[in-house]
Amino acid sequence: MKSTPVHPAEAQILARNSESVIERASQISLMAFDVDGILTDGTLWYGENGEVMKPFNALDGHGLRLLKESGIRVALITGRDGPIVSRRAYELGIDLVYQGVRNKPETLIKLAQECGVTLAQTGFMGDDLIDLTAMQKCGFAATVPNAPEYIASAAHWVSTRSGGAGAARECCDLILASQGKLAPFFGSQTPLISGAIQ
Repeated sequence: MKSTPVHPAEAQILARNSESVIERASQISLMAFDVDGILTDGTLWYGENGEVMKPFNALDGHGLRLLKESGIRVALITGRDGPIVSRRAYELGIDLVYQGVRNKPETLIKLAQECGVTLAQTGFMGDDLIDLTAMQKCGFAATVPNAPEYIASAAHWVSTRSGGAGAARECCDLILASQGKLAPFFGSQTPLISGAIQ
C-alpha cells in the first residue's frame, strides 16, 4: 500500500514529536485555548480604569486562522473578562469565546457536545491551576515551558516557545501536520488571509 508523501515542513514537525503525541493531535476537531499565559505572555497592563492592554502575537493569530481554515473549530476559554479578548477574537473570526469562566472543564464538555465532537477529539492548551482539570478531560492537553511543573506533568505536549511568543502557533502547526493539513498552505498561489489582521 502506498503511503501519502509528507511535506518537508510537516516531516520536520512530526520528527520532533512522539508517536503518541502525533496520534492524539491527529484526532483533534476542536481546539480550545486559554488566553493569559498562552496567547499572551501573562503580563496584565492596567490603567486608572482597569486593564488597558494585552500583548498578542501575530504568529499565534495566523496559526488559529490556519486551524479554522482547515475545518478545526477554535475556542477561547479564559478566566478573565474584558473587551480586549473580544476584540482579538473578532479580528481572528473566532466565535467560540468564553470569558469569566471559573469552571473550565464544564465549559469544555458543553462546548464539545455543542460542536458534536467527543472529548477525545477535543484539545485544550492552558498553563495554570484553573486549566488543569480541563486538560485532564480532553484528548490532547498542551501547555507552555514556563507553566508550573504540576501543569506540565499533566500535559501530553509542551511547546518549546513561551506563551505569547509563538507557543499557540507551534501547537496549531503540530495539529495540522499530524492531520496532513499543513502542506496545502505551502502550495497556495494566493496568501491565505490577504490583507487581514493576524
